[in-house]
Amino acid sequence: MHKQNKTQPNTQHNSNLNNIDTTKRLTREQGVDLLKNAPINTLAKYADQVRQRLHPNNTVTFVADRNINYTNICAVHCSFCSFRRNKNDADAYVLSNDEIIAKINETKELGGTQILLQGGMHPEFKIDYYENLVELIKSMGMWVHGFSAAELQFVAQVSKISVREVMERLIAKGLDSIPGAADLLVEDVRKDVSPGKVSVPQWVDCMETAHKLGLKTSSCLMFKKDDTAENIIEHLDTLRQLQDRTNGFTAFICWPFQPDNTKLGGEKTTPYEYLRVLAVARLYLDNIPNIQVSWVTQGKDIGQLGLLYGANDFGNLMIEENVVSAAGTTFKMSSEDIINSIQEAGFIAAKRDMHYNILETYVSPLNTQKVS
Repeated sequence: MHKQNKTQPNTQHNSNLNNIDTTKRLTREQGVDLLKNAPINTLAKYADQVRQRLHPNNTVTFVADRNINYTNICAVHCSFCSFRRNKNDADAYVLSNDEIIAKINETKELGGTQILLQGGMHPEFKIDYYENLVELIKSMGMWVHGFSAAELQFVAQVSKISVREVMERLIAKGLDSIPGAADLLVEDVRKDVSPGKVSVPQWVDCMETAHKLGLKTSSCLMFKKDDTAENIIEHLDTLRQLQDRTNGFTAFICWPFQPDNTKLGGEKTTPYEYLRVLAVARLYLDNIPNIQVSWVTQGKDIGQLGLLYGANDFGNLMIEENVVSAAGTTFKMSSEDIINSIQEAGFIAAKRDMHYNILETYVSPLNTQKVS
């Protein structure tokens, strides 16, 4: 994650780090110090204390959804992305309505309740394309969790309308919530790795507008191995300040950048570094109720371990996922796998919706019999 974490934590600081009050808000300085210097077992202890306080019933949730990437044609060239294509590339695509309907029907057959809708920023698609897309999915009875801040900003630009109007028109067609894809909310870093995407102020304004319009959103962090502790805490602090104002974030998800097949490249983040960031996020984001593990990038075992580092949610079923897999990471799990993984880790498994309402609870020991 950064140079200090490639060695053992600084033991000179350990006495201070062993006296953190997890019921009080961390300062930025404390967050940086924990991320740089706290022993991994200390972080796990603190983060688990917060999880138990916020979620004392020992339940770990998940959502059954499908990520429909409606197109891979994208006008923005992010150096960390291996998914995007130019319009004339041989493997460029735009899904037809029939293809989307088939994917939704399969999702429903597998018990899915939600469509995560994200794609490339197509230079020719205006607001009416996205209105029709949302209306189609909503007509099939699915929750529509769609469009990152970058997508919404791009649609507004192409359509020559405001981001607020884009949201209002999509809400009118059935948009239910927005994913919080943010990469890293540090302006200097964004200018280097994704100069064509929204700026930090634009991202914050987009999320704040969504919250004011009644759309709940998730919040995210994608971090690289060489991102500094200071930058990661700056990102978390931006989320925490926005949540103080709006209370619109339902959850936080972090995952390490997957460098394979990307222009940016670089060294992979270790599970040790991932768990450090996960635990510190649980401690720092005291106003965001839910923390997800990223088994999609880390696999089942680290996903389970993340439940001991502050997470209370196993994330998405991901019946289909194309962006992370384009970078060579292809972990797959069924609903039964997720339920069993949660139960193996010693927790009660429950299916939820995007607002974290419990839809079904499953009994232990390892089986998928429904309780509710």
